[in-house]
Amino acid sequence: MLKSIKTTVVAAILIGTAVIAQAQKKVNEGTLTYGMTYELTPEQKSMASQLPAETKFKFNGNILKIEMEQGPAKITILSDGLQKTGLLLVDVPIAQKQFAVKVSKEETEESMGKTPVLTDFKATGEKKKIGVYDTEKYTYKDDKGVQSELWATTDIQLPEGIIGEEFKAVKGTPVLFTRTQNGVKATVTIKNLSEEKVGPLTLDVPANYELTTMDALRAMGGQ
Repeated sequence: MLKSIKTTVVAAILIGTAVIAQAQKKVNEGTLTYGMTYELTPEQKSMASQLPAETKFKFNGNILKIEMEQGPAKITILSDGLQKTGLLLVDVPIAQKQFAVKVSKEETEESMGKTPVLTDFKATGEKKKIGVYDTEKYTYKDDKGVQSELWATTDIQLPEGIIGEEFKAVKGTPVLFTRTQNGVKATVTIKNLSEEKVGPLTLDVPANYELTTMDALRAMGGQ
């Protein structure tokens, strides 16, 4: 009898640990897709057609990678979400040219704005399902004291550099939140997360790429 009770207790502990591990699954490498909607001012509405409805990127740790085609060129953007540094790679096969531009923290902040200072995060206890995730509503304030809200989940844990340093006080991963960049306010929602191997990501300039500047790239028709 005692043996069976001990066995039951051990089994319960193991099952409980497995549930906790699954509920807080740490995903350090994979592909993440965000859906995006925008709150545009009257002056910004003319750019609505240029704004993406979703963005998809691969990540490994705090570094993310976005790939796109622009005319005859293949563009690869690598960004360190914590250090705010980046690397832009431009591959033009038809011209047999490969260029690399290093992006400093200062340049990132100049183009994207500084990381917002958000405070007073509070879990409200209100819960709902967003996609496949069980989420809880949080309220918080920006540096002007304006209150906003987000929905976060403890189902998964993503690297801080991927979810955004401004949300590090949240006890979970933001699934639905707002973010303002270049004066454009967007509501961002996790649409899909695929845990998969993407290989090492680095901001080192690859061999065979010519290191140049953003101004020089623009002069060559890079923008």
